[in-house]
Amino acid sequence: MTGRVLVVDDNKVIRQLIRVNLELEGFEVVTAADGAECLEIVNQVRPDVITLDAVMPRLGGLRTAALLRADERTRHVPVAIVSACTHLELDGGSAVGVDAFLAKPFDPDRLVRLVRELIRNGAGGMPGAAAAGGAAPVVGPTG
Repeated sequence: MTGRVLVVDDNKVIRQLIRVNLELEGFEVVTAADGAECLEIVNQVRPDVITLDAVMPRLGGLRTAALLRADERTRHVPVAIVSACTHLELDGGSAVGVDAFLAKPFDPDRLVRLVRELIRNGAGGMPGAAAAGGAAPVVGPTG
């Protein structure tokens, strides 16, 4: 299974780490440095999945996720928060319809599995389904 992933993280090293791991598995990867850049390019890129860091300059991941869910064009794109998740982020992410969470530091194999699962379940799926029980959210470095 392949697909296009929009990776959003303000840390260039993390963006590259995620990009390389996903590209090695056949995914096409586009990156953005923060939520504002994500919103500028998301409709051109048309990703199958979006990964967001929670804390970024200009526009953080939770606010970006809320804006993606509010836009009819991006409402059903699966979104995963890939961050050093706190309970506040988990609660806030669930409230705005984030589909899954992966805590940093993460196992690259778990990242790939998560993206595959979101693509498989995300086409026409309901926002928030994974976080609500469709697939268990991944919390902790190895789940």
